[in-house]
Amino acid sequence: MSPSLRLAWVAPLAAILAAPGGESPPRWGADGHVMAGRAALARVPDAMPEFFRESGDQLSWLNPEPDRWRSRELRPMDQGFSYDHYIDFENVPGDALDAPDRWRFIEALYGAGLIRPERDVGFLPYRIEELYQRLLTGFRLWRDADGDERRWIEARIINDAGVLGHYVTDGSQPHHTTIHFNGWNASGAQQAPNPEGFTEERDFHGRFESDFVREHLAYNDVFFRVPRETRFLGTPDEVRRAIHAFLRDTHAEVATLYRLEKSARFDPDSAPPTEHVEFTAERLAAGAAMLRDLWWSAWRDSARPPSER
Repeated sequence: MSPSLRLAWVAPLAAILAAPGGESPPRWGADGHVMAGRAALARVPDAMPEFFRESGDQLSWLNPEPDRWRSRELRPMDQGFSYDHYIDFENVPGDALDAPDRWRFIEALYGAGLIRPERDVGFLPYRIEELYQRLLTGFRLWRDADGDERRWIEARIINDAGVLGHYVTDGSQPHHTTIHFNGWNASGAQQAPNPEGFTEERDFHGRFESDFVREHLAYNDVFFRVPRETRFLGTPDEVRRAIHAFLRDTHAEVATLYRLEKSARFDPDSAPPTEHVEFTAERLAAGAAMLRDLWWSAWRDSARPPSER
């Protein structure tokens, strides 16, 4: 199964949903990404810089951005980012995620005997952490800049914050944390027992996160589920642990997602059970909350004097 199968308020929404360059693979659809990005910004504290709080349209438009880089025709770009959208926890050996960066992580995966670690495991925790640190660096530079330089840094910050949103929102979708990413045993690399008879339909990923969201969720379903309280996640090491905890919490919902599908299909064409809508909205809200907390933490931590960093 190709890894390309992994995976409201911006006008016009049709432009966001368009797939330049050919047919688009299934993903946490553009609708969900846009809603999560907008909800995250709506819940940021007033103490965030004004330029950031006033960039809602751009931040939400950027949330689907990495999916626009997927192109079988432009292979170097496509392959450069394809494996950043997921982490297959079932295939992570031992304490490999303790590796301090993606390159040491890859070393650990090769050391455990994996032949295609990028395909079989993915790099989502590292992509989130890398972009968080770019955002932290941008805020540090912004505090000491003025004039044109400050405006240029603001543009860099908004781009990084918006793209970060994509991967955080991906991390709230259980399919992005498991080998069962598009029906049970979708990867084919590992045949896990299926005692509950979970679906093996290979349209589950896109049907859930794109078609179902587009037909049955609205922005307010997500916004009102995002907690008002903002968390400061702490030092970069503490942020890393928070990212891992967030992704593991999502992974813990894989069986819940499949049990819901078994009880009643996530069907875009018929009225859904309440619990299906609630589960999907809660997942998007979890992504929005984590994104808001990462934005806020980068801003807060950027104020620490160099001697304390």
